[in-house]
Amino acid sequence: MSVKTSSNIVVLLFMFLTVSSSYNHEGNNKHYKPCKRLVLFFHNILYNGNNKANSTAAIVAAPEWGNLTILTSEFHFGDLVVFDDPITLDNNLHSSPVGRARGQYIYDAKNSSSSWLGFSFVLNSTDYHGSINFIGANPHPLKFRDISVVGGTGDFFMHRGIATLMSDATEGQVYFRLRVDIKFYECW
Repeated sequence: MSVKTSSNIVVLLFMFLTVSSSYNHEGNNKHYKPCKRLVLFFHNILYNGNNKANSTAAIVAAPEWGNLTILTSEFHFGDLVVFDDPITLDNNLHSSPVGRARGQYIYDAKNSSSSWLGFSFVLNSTDYHGSINFIGANPHPLKFRDISVVGGTGDFFMHRGIATLMSDATEGQVYFRLRVDIKFYECW
């Protein structure tokens, strides 16, 4: 066999291997399993002008037509709310907190109920120490919404994953409780 024929065979073999290794006729069927999982609840009580003593969230910016004690119009577009909410292991607001949810949500859609979230869980209990950082879109009409877990500190150092939010309870515009199912896919 000549050198030219050998070279052609090697090139053809290389091309075949490259094409066959990148071809996946069934799509991406990878199913990852979380390396750690937590389910926590956070309880948000929006200040409405009459509940200063027990409110855990406040409107800090509103559009020109809004105010700082009542969410604007039907979809609350333009309202910016900051919060410092208790986190519990169950759905009871009066359970002992294991930490605080601290951050903000911005109502960012004019024609639907949606907000953008950026917040941290700051945990300081016998079981967990450290923070977990979250960011993402929160389309309220969906029963389950996924947001990104982008990092953490302490027991959650460099952890990343997905948090599935579910509205567990609401009371008008003043109170809501979120069930947060955190699945870490990168654990250090």
